[in-house]
Amino acid sequence: MSEHIIKIEDANIFQDGGLVLSKVNLTIDKGQFSYLVGKTGSGKSSLLKTLYADLELNSGKAEVLGYQINGIKEKEIPFLRRKIGVVFQDFQLLTDRSIRDNLYFVLKATGWKDKAKMKTRITEVLTRVGMKTKGFKMPYQISGGEQQRIAIARALLNDPELIIADEPTGNLDPKTAEEIMDLLIQISKNGRAILMATHDYSLILKYPASMLKCDGGMIFEIESGTF
Repeated sequence: MSEHIIKIEDANIFQDGGLVLSKVNLTIDKGQFSYLVGKTGSGKSSLLKTLYADLELNSGKAEVLGYQINGIKEKEIPFLRRKIGVVFQDFQLLTDRSIRDNLYFVLKATGWKDKAKMKTRITEVLTRVGMKTKGFKMPYQISGGEQQRIAIARALLNDPELIIADEPTGNLDPKTAEEIMDLLIQISKNGRAILMATHDYSLILKYPASMLKCDGGMIFEIESGTF
């Protein structure tokens, strides 16, 4: 039996006072890899922000990882976000500190106290993304692909059940983009759901998965090849 980790019913999503997406109905199951496609401005980022409660949902229902997003209390939001890993197109690493200290900062900010356990966890996620030996480096000393690997490591720190990736290959060359996709697919196979917004249809063809399309203020499930 499938286990829904995202369930949205008749949701209307607004940003800056304007209706972006209407009558959104979708479910995503544990371990499911899904693409989110659509033109710039079609509502992809607004949907993603709603899922981690960066945008308020006032119309319809949405449950994410056991939390009701509509009407979620401010004090609950940090707990929701600990169960979600977010990967951005532009990496969003802190440029004034090393890779290891970037990860340490996130652990400390999400409530970790034991320094030995923090050190172990950082080593684990860096190893997972093939960056075990790069922890001492500064972000500007590594390539874009390596920075995105670190961003994925950061998303994995709290062992999230869901990873939201917003154009994670957008700033990468094709070969590096495929390496990042291989990594994300492997993470999904290990039981983590991934919702990935992308414009890169060549990746979708090479790595087929379920697809959601934002178009005309609506979201549709579509088949690969019909985008």
